[in-house]
Amino acid sequence: MVATQFASARLQLVAGRRPQQQARRTLSVQCVAAPEQVTTRVQRNKNIGKLQAGYLFPEIARRRRAHQEAKPDAKIISLGIGDTTEPIPPFIVEAMKKASEGLGTLEGYSGYGAEQGKGELREAVCKRLYEKVGRKPSEIFVSDGSKCDIGRLQLMFGADMTVALQDPAYPVYVDSSVIMGMTGGHNGTGFEGVQYMVCRPENDFFPDLSKAPRTDLIFFCSPNNPTGAAATRAQLTSLVEFARANGSIIVYDAAYALYISDDNCPKSIYEIPGAEEVAIETCSFSKYAGFTGVRLGWTVVPEQLRYADGTPLIQDFNRIMTTVFNGASIIAQAGGLACLQDEGWAQMLQLVEFYKENAAILRKTFQEMGFTVYGGENAPYVWVGFPGQKSWDVFAEVLEKCDIVTTPGSGFGPGGEGFVRASAFGHRESVLEAVERFKAVYGNKQ
Repeated sequence: MVATQFASARLQLVAGRRPQQQARRTLSVQCVAAPEQVTTRVQRNKNIGKLQAGYLFPEIARRRRAHQEAKPDAKIISLGIGDTTEPIPPFIVEAMKKASEGLGTLEGYSGYGAEQGKGELREAVCKRLYEKVGRKPSEIFVSDGSKCDIGRLQLMFGADMTVALQDPAYPVYVDSSVIMGMTGGHNGTGFEGVQYMVCRPENDFFPDLSKAPRTDLIFFCSPNNPTGAAATRAQLTSLVEFARANGSIIVYDAAYALYISDDNCPKSIYEIPGAEEVAIETCSFSKYAGFTGVRLGWTVVPEQLRYADGTPLIQDFNRIMTTVFNGASIIAQAGGLACLQDEGWAQMLQLVEFYKENAAILRKTFQEMGFTVYGGENAPYVWVGFPGQKSWDVFAEVLEKCDIVTTPGSGFGPGGEGFVRASAFGHRESVLEAVERFKAVYGNKQ
């Protein structure tokens, strides 16, 4: 069906006060813009319509482009989106190169692989990261990254779940919940039906669980993106106990676990007794080996984790993976296997250390200028407070005055208002240049 709407015109006759006077005629034309041609009768997904504006990081990119167009000579430094910048370590590159070249030979060619990932990679992930906490290779699902797995987990759970998450938090948790239909509309602050568990300096960036209502799902990230706060063993123990008492499932995002240097902060939720009965863990090589473009991660679904009717979650997640996913690239998986070998592991940790040094530089700089700063010790993010100011206003000011892209804290949830996030993912010279620009603008203002 094609809907067409034409402009309309009205002829308005206005009579004068005296009959003998000739009537004055005015022509009023009302123009109505014709909509684009409509060729279907399919209604839009109403849940996508609930989302506010665009996804956070494309919106930041849009504003950056506008700034660059207005100031074409500006050298913009990005401390915004957490995208890695340094080359993938050579041992890992060689492994992917060999796998790629192998595809050009009869002996080395392979087509579809197991949707759950190559067996040797699942075993390597387990041995390096999870063997000591009781996990099995069969519980590890290799994928194209944690973000994608969160979407697949949401697909598995369906629309009838109730959701809680840290506030502030990685936007994918709430946006995917909205898209799935788990929430109501936006009330100007957050989405109805989502339990925002406030994590701010006042509560040491850990929610007051005594005031938290029961929900089916709890999204939790440690070290947290964006605040950089890493949960302690005692805090995670209380989270697991809370989930067990309420019969909830924790979706635990460990994407930055290797940045933890504090022994009191677990690198896996499965270091906590009983977590295998209430928690799924997802992780990725993105921020460890520079695989943001290569795309490789994994999700752990313990055999002990079950729905209320006794169905193992691993059964359903396996069904989802084999239905909507064809398996991670075999080239990427070759790289992941190299990451977990001793030489690759050592090179990967050096890369992590490089970004941690960047974070330390940024943290120290903001502290010396008198800002209140969090994060930057067990995470690659520095969380900087601007009391009394709106996060997007600070973002705009820093971009305008310093030609530096940060990330507004409110983009991660209402609890992030008054903060901006500075990412340590950048070339060292760029970070040092950013430091000088910050000092020039803000050095004498705090």
